Amino acid sequence: MRRGAGRALAGVVLAAAVLAGCSSSADEGDEGDDHGARTSSSSSSDATAKNGDRGTGRPAVKGLTLGGPGSSCALPVTFDLAKDWKPQAVEVEPGSELAELGEQGTVTLVCEIDAKPAGNLGYLRVWAGKEGGGDPRAALEAFVADEPNAAKAAYTETEAGSVAAVEVAYTVDGDLPGGSKPERAFAVATPEGPVVVHLGGMDEEEHRQMLPAYELARESLKLG
Repeated sequence: MRRGAGRALAGVVLAAAVLAGCSSSADEGDEGDDHGARTSSSSSSDATAKNGDRGTGRPAVKGLTLGGPGSSCALPVTFDLAKDWKPQAVEVEPGSELAELGEQGTVTLVCEIDAKPAGNLGYLRVWAGKEGGGDPRAALEAFVADEPNAAKAAYTETEAGSVAAVEVAYTVDGDLPGGSKPERAFAVATPEGPVVVHLGGMDEEEHRQMLPAYELARESLKLG
């Protein structure tokens, strides 16, 4: 299997064969009531427009807050998750046959947030580096460069919350039906190392429907 195709199955493979994780805790943040508190979403970035990927136009309903004390995933940042998205900590098993699926560029997968309970097929994934500070653009460029089927990458200087960030929108021409599909990621520098938050999806439609959750994460991010 080509590595690009392998990444499309990473959520299943990592959970089943490569990684050991723990389920999300019941007391992690506030789920909110059935109506939820909607968090406003800014207009799409220049990178979005260049790739023709404008999302649904509707903001996500806030669910858990990820990354703080007692969180399912111990992170150097915190951010809000869309309602019903379920996080799970990830630990890459060094030396395993499929460990490369948990490493991309200079960062390692540390958390997966599953969209299936919210009705979509895809993950919001958090990747972290090991050296403090660092250049978020360099981390993001290395991340994209390590995806063999990535193309049309457009980088944008932006903010995640009030933190300086770099965002990239690109396409992946994989082995799955439907041809190329859009992907998105942003990166920030933290005292513990760079953090990359990535959104893929099984196809273009799934990606578009999940964009509000990605935008909520970006806009609510704070350094831990």
